[in-house]
Amino acid sequence: MIKTVASISLPVMEKLEIQKNRLESGDGEKKKRISIITGVHGDELEGQFVCFEVSRRIQEHPEYLNGIVDIYPAMNPLGIDSITRGIPAFDLDMNRVFPGNEDGSMTEYMAAKIIEDLVGSDLCIDIHASNIFLTEIPQVRINELHRDWLVPIAKDLNVDLIWVHSNSTVLESTLAYSLNSRNTPTLVVEMGVGMRITKAYCEQLVNGIFYVMKKMGMWNGPAEQPRTPMLAEKEDAVAFLNAPIAGIFISQANHGDYLKAGDEIGVIVDPLRGSILERMKAPVEGILFTIREYPVVDEGSLIARILKAGYQEDINEN
Repeated sequence: MIKTVASISLPVMEKLEIQKNRLESGDGEKKKRISIITGVHGDELEGQFVCFEVSRRIQEHPEYLNGIVDIYPAMNPLGIDSITRGIPAFDLDMNRVFPGNEDGSMTEYMAAKIIEDLVGSDLCIDIHASNIFLTEIPQVRINELHRDWLVPIAKDLNVDLIWVHSNSTVLESTLAYSLNSRNTPTLVVEMGVGMRITKAYCEQLVNGIFYVMKKMGMWNGPAEQPRTPMLAEKEDAVAFLNAPIAGIFISQANHGDYLKAGDEIGVIVDPLRGSILERMKAPVEGILFTIREYPVVDEGSLIARILKAGYQEDINEN
């Protein structure tokens, strides 16, 4: 059932609407509810396929569903329509206005109505992609304030990495922070690359969603056993590699590669002179989980992130 979460008038007799698709089945007055959220940033499209596939699988076997699945594919519909990260014309990142205010501006009103609709979910999954410059392995990012609550759920989501951030690096104006602060457990998923759909990553996450639903008692159909993710939570667990010079970056490494210090990740080249300007080498030993996708780089551009060897926590002890 398609429902309107929020609606507001636009100039020239148009309306901006945020909609969700509610899939519901099973008995009992108090049904568990999971909310699949994406499209907060209009240039992050990986979640579009996830929404489609979750809906398709449920509609294929509605008899397996025992609860409520709310699917929100476009929290920022204007951004998705224009492939713009923020809200067009406002130059505003929607993930910086939560929890919003019903008496505030248009964007604050929309944010408040979104929070109102989501609060009370037994689990929210807020799906993001990277930007057009980087590609990420499927991962869940968690604020350390909510670590004990969320890590046990995240480890069943079939991602490759759970990255626990210090509270100082997490903005309180995000959707996830606002929901978690209102006792609505919310996981932030980052995967793939901006403006693209990485089908394999999306299917990996969808399999994890159905496994979590099965553990919650919401899905009686088959669900694949999830992979065991890496867990990074020490402040200096991740090494960053930045470009020391401008040029064209040519990658020579892949996601998930185990690198030793000094291994070559790629080169920065000068296409005019046909010369290699810089050989980009791993500064530490560890697992490559972020790699540059967009080849044009300036001095300081992020090239890669590496989870340092020896910093991977045992997920089974957490």
